[in-house]
Amino acid sequence: MVSWMNRRVARPEAPRLRPRVAPTELTKVDFTELVPERVPFLGQAAYIQLVFFEGLSTAVQNAPTIRAKEGLSAAAGVALRKHHALIAELRLLGVEPVDVMAPFAPATDRLQASMRSSDWHELLLAIHVVSGMLDGYFSRLANGLHADLARRVRAILDEAGSATVLEHELGLAIAEQPGLADRLALWGRSLVGDTLLIARSALHGSDARGLDERVEPIFTELIADHTRRMDALGLTA
Repeated sequence: MVSWMNRRVARPEAPRLRPRVAPTELTKVDFTELVPERVPFLGQAAYIQLVFFEGLSTAVQNAPTIRAKEGLSAAAGVALRKHHALIAELRLLGVEPVDVMAPFAPATDRLQASMRSSDWHELLLAIHVVSGMLDGYFSRLANGLHADLARRVRAILDEAGSATVLEHELGLAIAEQPGLADRLALWGRSLVGDTLLIARSALHGSDARGLDERVEPIFTELIADHTRRMDALGLTA
């Protein structure tokens, strides 16, 4: 894993993303044919939660107030609990979690590198954007697993975690610091592409020709969710 609080390299402005359809018109995507085998699915989801835990732990360490430390530490605990619950599912299947997670580490670590920042508020937004997109995505993807496993995995991933405390801390800062909203909006847009790459990699046959057309509704829904998340903070997605 990489350091979270390194100074990031400036990036060109990413395009502003808006869903092509209104939220109420979004296609309810059938993931069944795209769901990977259960072992790699669990391994990738478990490693992603470990990365979220690490990011939230760094946010706790650098938080400016005790209130923020307390709230973020609770959120970090949820991410760690999700990680351990997912690796427990792997052990029930008779596999070693470390071996299963290892193939997903390079790509996920690259995503983590794209999230790192020397600015605490940018770190909070990075966790908010990426965890918000991927938790919901993997939960929906779990619908294609065997019924009992699907139910357990969704219960794990749907546990409320960091969103409330991250929204609270970011909302306070945006209200108090002129100009922060514009900077965070740009930063948030820059994270979407790397997050979608991870989402795409989780699909069965992710390298197959013609997949882009099939997954477009999935990514449209992800971007719509992201847009609503940013709108709630008063940020332009």
